[in-house]
Amino acid sequence: MGALEIIVRVIYLLICLAIIAIVLLQTGRSAGISGAISGGAETFFGKNKARSQEGMLKKATVVVAVLFVVISIVLSLI
Repeated sequence: MGALEIIVRVIYLLICLAIIAIVLLQTGRSAGISGAISGGAETFFGKNKARSQEGMLKKATVVVAVLFVVISIVLSLI
């Protein structure tokens, strides 16, 4: 096992832990009956949703998931 493979495996492990943490920090989609009632207000007041914590977590999930796939492919080629 070379040094490059060890480095890639450590990065892979860190990405795995990051994606687990980011997914667990996100809120659930099912809000029940209260979510159905307040859904209209959320669309009106949710103009800056991408700047909120929920929006940042969503973007971070996409970035870390792409890194996960790329590192998985690199690890399989080594």
